[in-house]
Amino acid sequence: MKKNVLITGAAKRIGASCARLLHNEGCNVLLHYRSSQQDAELLCSELNQKRSDSARLIQANLLNMHELDKLAQQALSNWGGIDVLINNASSFYPTPLASTTEAQWDDLLGSNLKAPFFLSKALSDGLSNRQGCIINIVDIHAERGLPDYTVYSIAKAGLVAMTKVLAKELGPLVRVNAIAPGAIMWPEGGLSEQAKNEILQRVPLERSGSPEDIAKAVLYLVKDANYTTGQVLTVDGGRTLFY
Repeated sequence: MKKNVLITGAAKRIGASCARLLHNEGCNVLLHYRSSQQDAELLCSELNQKRSDSARLIQANLLNMHELDKLAQQALSNWGGIDVLINNASSFYPTPLASTTEAQWDDLLGSNLKAPFFLSKALSDGLSNRQGCIINIVDIHAERGLPDYTVYSIAKAGLVAMTKVLAKELGPLVRVNAIAPGAIMWPEGGLSEQAKNEILQRVPLERSGSPEDIAKAVLYLVKDANYTTGQVLTVDGGRTLFY
């Protein structure tokens, strides 16, 4: 499966797992990062040691439209074109209603919704020319909302809506789908063991998932889901059954 893939927020966590799996399947991967330079460079080196010039780095602040446009142009020129866009980069932190600031709104809406929209727009012609696909990493909280994470939940709900409308607008040449992770990785700030246990009690599979679970879902949508568009694939161990 030789495709050229751009992954935003590719240096760590889910983005890095997607990069490794798609690379193992024969893809070239463009690894976008904002500030995690060391992690991105290590990952890029790891992949290129397996297959020369199969991974390249692109640094950009996706909240800066000039840098986003530059990223899109670089993606279109690397290896002759782009086949897959994975909108994975995301900001995540609490914004209780009483204390939410405009800066937090702009940051969370910018990283989780505005940047994926304008990056999809900038790459749409290139993806159409190669009959490619877009995969948006959303969240199970887009459907019901996570208390105290109001703005994040709103942004991810918007990304789900974007997935469905772009599937209409970019079809039939470009497929657009989303993946909604559940308890895959605990927040980098950490949760108490009690909080983790309370979450897992509502997961029928009684365990958290892994970034590889999301990467496998991405691989399915890229490789095998040729008649699937406008859908949200939920990977949550069944948590939304007992939300």
